Amino acid sequence: MFPEKVAVELTDLANDSARFLQSINELAERLGLDLTTLAADHIAVRCHQTATAERWKKGFLQHGVLFSEKMIGGRPVALFELHEPLQVGPWRISMVELPWPGKKIYRHEGWEHIEIVLPGDESQLSARALALLSDESLSKPGISVKNSAPKGEGERLPNPTLAVSDGRVTIKFHPWSLKEIVESELAP
Repeated sequence: MFPEKVAVELTDLANDSARFLQSINELAERLGLDLTTLAADHIAVRCHQTATAERWKKGFLQHGVLFSEKMIGGRPVALFELHEPLQVGPWRISMVELPWPGKKIYRHEGWEHIEIVLPGDESQLSARALALLSDESLSKPGISVKNSAPKGEGERLPNPTLAVSDGRVTIKFHPWSLKEIVESELAP
């Protein structure tokens, strides 16, 4: 995923790349989801310690620029636009989401989810996303589906989310890209 020379602060994430890619592909297969037909907006990490978030921030700043940083859901979330996109499965992704630790403890520190943009009416996001999945996939053991609507201060676009997870990794669907959401804050 990373370029050949990765910042030392991100070594653990570079080492986690193969696990994440395999897990995302396995989840997509269980869901009957063809990732090659979809547009990925960004990739996200999860950590348990503020020190880890600070270290990763320092590392990402060596590979890109801080695009946005704000409080969302009671914790800071930093967005980085990388100078060189990461190769993640069929996509080249230049945006990384780094939330600081919150109340939820994740099983694994490292890459956690990928976000897919499904443009269209926000109120129909769940229907559009669920239509991409095989009918029997949601009844498989260990698969969870969650609807939410995270909102950062100043955001003007509604940002509903449908998240599908197997407990190891998650595929999330949104109607807008992160850039569109952040740029909505700047609109008069």
